[in-house]
Amino acid sequence: MKKTFINGVSCISTQKTFDTVFLEKAVVNTNETVLSIVPPVYKDYISPAAIRRMAKGVKNGIVASALAMKDANIENVDAIITGTGLGCIEDSEKFLKNILDNNEEFLTPTSFIQSTHNTVGAQIALSLECKGYNFTYVNGAVSFEAALLDAKMQIEGEEANSILVGGVDENGAYTLSLFKLAGRIKKESDLPSNVLNANSTGVVYGEGASFFVLENERKESTYAEILDVEIKNKLEETEIESEIITFLRNNNLQISNLDAVVLGFDGNLESDIFYKNLAENTFDQTPQLYYKHLCGAYDTASAFGLWIASKILKTQEIPEIVKVNSVTKSAYNTILLYNQVNGKNHSFTLLSK
Repeated sequence: MKKTFINGVSCISTQKTFDTVFLEKAVVNTNETVLSIVPPVYKDYISPAAIRRMAKGVKNGIVASALAMKDANIENVDAIITGTGLGCIEDSEKFLKNILDNNEEFLTPTSFIQSTHNTVGAQIALSLECKGYNFTYVNGAVSFEAALLDAKMQIEGEEANSILVGGVDENGAYTLSLFKLAGRIKKESDLPSNVLNANSTGVVYGEGASFFVLENERKESTYAEILDVEIKNKLEETEIESEIITFLRNNNLQISNLDAVVLGFDGNLESDIFYKNLAENTFDQTPQLYYKHLCGAYDTASAFGLWIASKILKTQEIPEIVKVNSVTKSAYNTILLYNQVNGKNHSFTLLSK
């Protein structure tokens, strides 16, 4: 059975995460409830005529995928697998608004065509002329992990040698207004936000596109090996520790073998208790990291977490800005990522140097 290696990474986010080494330009914004992307220079990667017609998520996905492939030093892949929670939500909003504004008459189909969730994967395939397996997972907070698991199984089963995997989500103004009404996003009165010591419900929302080139062989550019990915829809607070112990045992590891754990703290008072219990008990002797204070919370934010973990394994350094506690290790060889949203869609991802 083939092993799965991360040989190229890239990240377009609400931070300057491209054209940099590793988070040296990152800043924590505690005074806004919605974080917007720091855009790359799109015309360096996409023709100006095409840029005009593309939604934000599509543009970010194309640029992020191009940067990941450049990082892996490859020009094409056997398959493209994307995960997204809301897809091209801006174009969906535009199309629905046009229906209302025009009384369901004289509609142009452009926004409708580009509003589907698989638009990002399709546009990347067109730009690469890749005719291989192309699939998009829309599974809420585990959309990216579902894509990652699919890619890992395909590489292990020798159905593909190189796969481009990504997590993409964009913000849409009307959707955000609904999220605010529903209490999913923090109120202005809850600011400044403190993700680690939350005193209110809701989250600071974000957006981003992170892509990874997975291959079946180790190269000079290799960041990490993906040992295992597991998804659980529902778990109680009391079950998390035993679930993690079992997950590690299945990979011949135990808690003491972990050199760091990346937790998905998002500042929601009600669901961050899952992480707090682990931080104070299970992982009190393990270096703990977090990331949603930098990228905001969105369905595929865990891809940003994987980008951070991959970078740490390659650089062997942990930036101060992502540290939860002060525990350190002399070397970082094994990292566990754990994420959940509102107490559901729990995911465990295990990386090795």
